[in-house]
Amino acid sequence: MTSNSPPPYPPSEPPHGAGARPGHDPGQRHGHGPGPGRTGVHEHTGSHRLSNAPGTPGGQALGHSHGHSHSHGPAAPVSRHLRKVIAAVLIPFTAAVLIGLAVLWPGGTPAHERTGVGFDRQTQQATVTDVVAVSCASANPSAGVPTGDTSTAEGSSAQQQANGTCKKATIRVDTGKDKGRTFTEIVQPDQSRQLSEGQGVVVAYEPSAPADLQYSVADVNRRFPLALLAGVFALAVVAVGRLRGVMALVALAISFLVLNFFILPAILQGSNPLVVAVVGASLIMLVALYLCHGLSARTSVAVLGTLVSLSLIGVLGSVFIGWSALTGNTDDNTGLIHGLYPDIDMSGLLLAGVIIGSLGVLDDVTVTQTSAVWELHEANPAMGRRALYRAGIRIGRDHIASVVNTLVLAYAGAALPLLLLFSVAQSGVGTVANSELVAEEIVRTLIGSIGLVASVPVTTALATLVVSADRPADRAAVPGQTAAREQAAGPAPEPRSAVARGGRGRRRKR
Repeated sequence: MTSNSPPPYPPSEPPHGAGARPGHDPGQRHGHGPGPGRTGVHEHTGSHRLSNAPGTPGGQALGHSHGHSHSHGPAAPVSRHLRKVIAAVLIPFTAAVLIGLAVLWPGGTPAHERTGVGFDRQTQQATVTDVVAVSCASANPSAGVPTGDTSTAEGSSAQQQANGTCKKATIRVDTGKDKGRTFTEIVQPDQSRQLSEGQGVVVAYEPSAPADLQYSVADVNRRFPLALLAGVFALAVVAVGRLRGVMALVALAISFLVLNFFILPAILQGSNPLVVAVVGASLIMLVALYLCHGLSARTSVAVLGTLVSLSLIGVLGSVFIGWSALTGNTDDNTGLIHGLYPDIDMSGLLLAGVIIGSLGVLDDVTVTQTSAVWELHEANPAMGRRALYRAGIRIGRDHIASVVNTLVLAYAGAALPLLLLFSVAQSGVGTVANSELVAEEIVRTLIGSIGLVASVPVTTALATLVVSADRPADRAAVPGQTAAREQAAGPAPEPRSAVARGGRGRRRKR
């Protein structure tokens, strides 16, 4: 007699012994989907067990549950043993940085008598109250009639000053002891900075000059647009990064404080610029990384990778700056610093700039590589040390290409006017590269790039060693994590000997 009742099992899941699907291993559980109470742990369980649920023939039904769930939260804590190892390295390093900070603390910028040259001038805020057009000939009666070659830049400028229309600007001083005082300034027609009524300006003050020549316009007041741009930047960082963005801004502020109150005054006091840069950069690195990424083993590995790479940059910089005979005194600003403080080691100052300039990009590379290795390990805990390193280094190769290109273009963009000058002079590449001004940028760029390239395998290797040497049995218990993992794993599988034998299905060889 034929029965129309449905089979006691789904057609796609025949019971053990009733003829398995080709290629189907009955010893694995393939049901997908996170059941109630599953956590973010990725678990694979592959044994079959008996079920005595009602309605199953003979009390034998194969239980299928293949739990898949992926962690998107913080990485699992490393073992207590690894935390001790990392602390044994980082605690002495942090102590050394703090001791160096205390020993080298300058106590303020050393005082000096102002020279009135460049940035070393007394300045006040002022406002342009009136601008009128006047004849350049009447405004410059002592200039005389130009007799030079007008085909040159100097001759053309003299011709314009003699025959052109100038501007006579009246400027009111808004700050200082002479607040409210006014003076006039003649703006030449070929002058790059033209003044307009109501414009804010910065004026230089020279007390030793005659009364009518004590004030002169030094620059335009750009405080408002710069402050507005900084505000937009801060809002963008907080809107996208949220709490991480806030922490990043706090770390940025601390970096500027370290730079302004420790690194710069200590160098001016006569301390070794390389030692000061190493201590200051290490302090910035510790504060920025732990503040932005949390106090964890993952961040500690990034700190160690950054430290090793900075050490390499320091060694290479010291060797090649000395070998290339770079003095670090290449423009008016460095010449002024050397004139005011002749005891400063200018080549050491150049090396300090290389170290500090490379730190920001190094942080990015080391944190990215450490996170990549950690996530690869979390996705596949069974991955061996060698396979984990290879996977991490493949990610790092893409990062190397983009970061090195970014660094080179950043330096090229900063030196673009200089490159244009050499292009106009039609100098050869060898001549341009051999000049100290360009050679300094080449050495700075290449040393920083070597440090960045080296940081990828170094950080990847450190992260691989840490996650591969982890001891899960020693991990500190996290509240609720152990119970959640047990619930996600489901009931313990019964021994294979308890599974009914005598079925017609064949077990697939593994």
